[in-house]
Amino acid sequence: MRVFCASLATETNTFSPIPTGLDSFRNGIYHPAGTHPDAMSFFSGPLHAAKLRADELGLEVLQGLVAAAQPSGTVTRTAYETLRDQILTDLREAMPIDLVLMGLHGAMTAEGYDDCEADLLGRIRTLVGPDVVIGATLDPHCHLSDEMISAADLLICWKHYPHTDALERAQELVDLCVKTRKRQVVPKPVMIDAKVITVIHTTREPGASMLALLEQIESRPGIVSASLAHGFPWGDVPAMGTKALVYFDAQQAHAEEAARAAADEIVRAVWTHRKSFNPPYLSMDAAYDQALAITEGPVVISDGADNPGGGAGCDATFMLRRLVERRLAPSALGPLYDPGAVTMAFNAGLGATLTLRLGGKISRMSGDPLDAQVTVRGLAREHMMSGMVDGMRMRCGDSAWLEIASGIHVLLTSERLQALHPDLFTGLGCDLDSMRVIVVKSSQHFHAGFAPIASRVLYADAPGTLTLDLRQLDYKKADLQRWPFVETLQAPR
Repeated sequence: MRVFCASLATETNTFSPIPTGLDSFRNGIYHPAGTHPDAMSFFSGPLHAAKLRADELGLEVLQGLVAAAQPSGTVTRTAYETLRDQILTDLREAMPIDLVLMGLHGAMTAEGYDDCEADLLGRIRTLVGPDVVIGATLDPHCHLSDEMISAADLLICWKHYPHTDALERAQELVDLCVKTRKRQVVPKPVMIDAKVITVIHTTREPGASMLALLEQIESRPGIVSASLAHGFPWGDVPAMGTKALVYFDAQQAHAEEAARAAADEIVRAVWTHRKSFNPPYLSMDAAYDQALAITEGPVVISDGADNPGGGAGCDATFMLRRLVERRLAPSALGPLYDPGAVTMAFNAGLGATLTLRLGGKISRMSGDPLDAQVTVRGLAREHMMSGMVDGMRMRCGDSAWLEIASGIHVLLTSERLQALHPDLFTGLGCDLDSMRVIVVKSSQHFHAGFAPIASRVLYADAPGTLTLDLRQLDYKKADLQRWPFVETLQAPR
């Protein structure tokens, strides 16, 4: 069985000022056809899983382009069309094939394309015809659209947030698409819009119970797959919103009724718990006050509003400035994206003391730059950070560990990325065990790596591009007839 695998992924924050061009992909994850390394990259799960399953399932795996960019603003038309057309060329050269397996995000928006995934999947379907099985994995923070669903045989969202199950879901996709090709199952979709927009942390209740519900539904007769698309609130597109997607086996009696009941059960659970999914968000000072009241440290605080994983600049100074103003030490914050300051730290050298202007460069949502005298405590060329999947490594670029004042530490990177693992800091020699407070620029993906070392995890409501007050955003295209935009909305039927 010939299997073609490729990836094209980014999460588009349409309110972000950072353009996503070709270099955003080439400097992110970029592997032309046949050149992907053996280790899995974040959106190459279907390719990696197909290789792992190849001998067992008798697969001949053919690789197309794998390209992914750090979440940013709208993708340029040139970038999207160039990368899309390269994947279609790779596919054309690989034909004939039996399966197409794609690693997608699901919230990619480009100039002239509100729904890049639907456009790409639709063109793949036109190219390969109706008999080739098309499947894709999606980030749950996707804009699940009817057009995406109709172009593919099977779409599977990662279930966990943090997304620690990317490989597991990819293996599931491979197995189910092979079964579909062999006509062992005939998956058909049921999608229901929850009329909510929310983000669900599966590390806490009620998100953990939602995760358990999805897994329980998949054990029911006739059900092939169950996904919950949280949606991505910072994407202004018509399909934005939280939705349930359940596939049933059309060969089994009463399976469609079971799928509709299951999708309805998911949606009703989302509606019931819609006000409880978010953790308690604290003002900056309240978060620091609570952290200081906890004697056994360190306390990890999320600065999600400046999370580059959602398109923010990762150079906001609000949380850092309050650390300095309040002289909260020992403390650490990172990563702060500032290539210029990193270059100056390298030029000064290890142990040097100098005055630097830190952060506050990308937009007004970055705040004002912080002028501070710093000591260079650690330097690393092409620093790497562990990812959420075993063996995955994330490129931080040249990085510098600085100490501001006495006992306030900041980790600077020359690549814009969120905090995923403590070795972001410890890889440069920064001892986190000695810190009372660790501020991470990440909304929730940090949890998998940092929760094990934390005495407590707190979430701060700081200013930034990923504002929690969605009413501040100037939506033009999204359907806002959903909670929380309409508080009096009735439960979906």
